[in-house]
Amino acid sequence: MQFHHHGYVSEDPRIEEASGTGVNRPDTLPDQVDVLIVGSGPAGMIAAAQLAKFPNITTRIVERRPGRLRLGQADGIQARSVETFQAFGFAERITAEAYRITEMAFWTPDPDNPSHIVRSSVAPDDASGEISEFPHLIVNQARVLDYFAEFARNAPARLTPDYGLEFQDLRIDHGEDYPVTVTLRHVCGDQEGLERTVKARYVIGCDGAHSRVREAIGRKHIGKVANHAWGVMDVLATTDFPDIRTKCAIQSASGGSILHIPREGGHLFRMYVDLGEVAGDDNRRIRQTTLETTIAKANQILHPYTLEVKDCAWYTVYEVGHRVTDKFDDVPPEATGTRAPRVFITGDACHTHSAKAGQGMNVSMQDGWNIAWKLGHVLSGIAPESLLETYSSERQVVAQNLIDFDREWSSLMAKPAEEFSNPQELKEFYVKTAEFPAGFMTEYQPSMITGGKAHQHLATGFPVGKRFKSAPAMRVCDGNDVHLGHHATADGRWRIYVFADQSAPAGHSPLTNWADWMLNSPRSPVVKYTPEETDLDSLFDIKVIYRRPHGEVEFGPMIPALFMPKVGPFQLTDYEKVYAVDPEHDIFEARGIDPKGAVVVVRPDQYVSLVTALDATDELAAFFDGAMLGQRRCPRTQGARLSAR
Repeated sequence: MQFHHHGYVSEDPRIEEASGTGVNRPDTLPDQVDVLIVGSGPAGMIAAAQLAKFPNITTRIVERRPGRLRLGQADGIQARSVETFQAFGFAERITAEAYRITEMAFWTPDPDNPSHIVRSSVAPDDASGEISEFPHLIVNQARVLDYFAEFARNAPARLTPDYGLEFQDLRIDHGEDYPVTVTLRHVCGDQEGLERTVKARYVIGCDGAHSRVREAIGRKHIGKVANHAWGVMDVLATTDFPDIRTKCAIQSASGGSILHIPREGGHLFRMYVDLGEVAGDDNRRIRQTTLETTIAKANQILHPYTLEVKDCAWYTVYEVGHRVTDKFDDVPPEATGTRAPRVFITGDACHTHSAKAGQGMNVSMQDGWNIAWKLGHVLSGIAPESLLETYSSERQVVAQNLIDFDREWSSLMAKPAEEFSNPQELKEFYVKTAEFPAGFMTEYQPSMITGGKAHQHLATGFPVGKRFKSAPAMRVCDGNDVHLGHHATADGRWRIYVFADQSAPAGHSPLTNWADWMLNSPRSPVVKYTPEETDLDSLFDIKVIYRRPHGEVEFGPMIPALFMPKVGPFQLTDYEKVYAVDPEHDIFEARGIDPKGAVVVVRPDQYVSLVTALDATDELAAFFDGAMLGQRRCPRTQGARLSAR
């Protein structure tokens, strides 16, 4: 963590200096905003946190609740989300308070006595760390929102939610500077019942499965309810069930099934209890199932073990539904490409499914991050408005894949034990599909921000379109063994990782030629698009990784100036851009880097956009010419720029 760019800092470095809209930020909601976020759930709060790093953009987030969420419904935190938390600076803190899933036990009817359940197998949860170096966690959604709120509050824009405001409707008047007119209503406080309007350039709807924003733009949820109900309870209880602190899938012979999940803090646990098929003429009566009925059902499934509930923190009944919205923005499909979208929907507003795969909060956060950095770049003049069209096209595919996966998983969970082809069928599916629920199967297709795969063979371990899978490397300046990707913070910058050819750093090499081009060529994206009066790395964070031990890499003439940028008002040298091979974990071998070297371009939300060769500078220039907004300014020297961070 670096924080002395502008001088000595002795206080909490997570609290950045206020700037732009964060200076004298008004307590009351202004009449005009650049971005209005509706809803402070996971998608809304990560969007707010990201946009808070763009202090020249006026962003506000409205929430109908009177204050912070106290009791969250979601609790499963997949490894991809923890990786995301790392970028927002709180992965270690939330991991410390969370319950960590290391294995899952599978309980099935005892073949010798089917009225009893027995543990049939245990599956480790990514024990080797092959899927991710980050853990699979359980923690209250409310705490996730708290951490994002802290990040947004401490960021330069000083963004905090405007509570007690409920979305009513919106109108879009194309051609105006602030084309979206939003009607809100105060639902608490001195102004309760009063309505007011806010004009916005863009609106992000993060207002849940019954989204009014979705309705206002005419989007439709497509799908149906699966006619199967589950009772969900967070409880404190006494029990003789031996795996009460282990995640379990429990199937009984005749009583249905339970998905059991221990919660953070010890003692507390969640059970998804199978309430069975729902009749077509039920008219939602199943929703009236009492807690006592669900507890009795749980005891029936757990037999011969018993469960005595002492306290219930939260209880609900839900019917499994699988729906995806027809489009994730306000532009009709037939008009795509003719005008830029102005309203976007995220999370449950555009995809709903069961909770048992632990995907809702995780996928919603990736929705929010995806649209937030893009809005930040468009409103900052970095990228063209056409970038915003990629949100719906990218995330709708992800949502449909999620629905397809969850439909299969939830069907298996509800399937009677006697219908399984073998007792291990559920476990086999869980192990076989582990990478998908962990959040690492997303693969974006070619677009203006995702290139082709002509050079994929140069870095096979960094698939274009998938998230950048970090690996250990040795930081040269201090000999620290660090994960290369963990230093990619959620600051809206592009990352470029340059893997050196075998001859570097001795004399002239493809690497030094590439670095010279990047620093001096008028076609270089650094030269073309880095704003004047900002640091050399204000838009592109470029790191080099040498194919040799760190003791063989010396700072000085052998390191191109591109990798030792001057930053801040004192133009101090940043030494943390230069890496070497960790002898125990060779990143070149682990990620399939060709001996000729490779350039790996990663977008602000950690997905690989391009892999190319060190001598393919024309391709690199063409890629960024398509992703950036025209030619900006051509700064001549590093020394002329001041920090924009």
